[in-house]
Amino acid sequence: MLEKKDTTITFTTEDGDTALLHVLEQTKINGTTYLLVADDIEEEESEALILKEVSDENAKEAVYDIVEEEKELTAVSAIFEELLDDVELVTQD
Repeated sequence: MLEKKDTTITFTTEDGDTALLHVLEQTKINGTTYLLVADDIEEEESEALILKEVSDENAKEAVYDIVEEEKELTAVSAIFEELLDDVELVTQD
């Protein structure tokens, strides 16, 4: 379980489905904002996603896409693991 202030966001898929996600950490790499999010922070092991901000600078709300490209996912995962000492991120094929 992560001991962190609980910040949540509502994620809307392209199909219009919504999910409430807990933001575990945020970082900026080369001017791009990334979020590490999970749907459940109470479980010892839970599934997490890395989201990449893709909004234009005039947008009223932030727009994020799920990071799926393997090289980018590996690089950003390593940074989040460094930021969160007690977290190990494992990618699924």
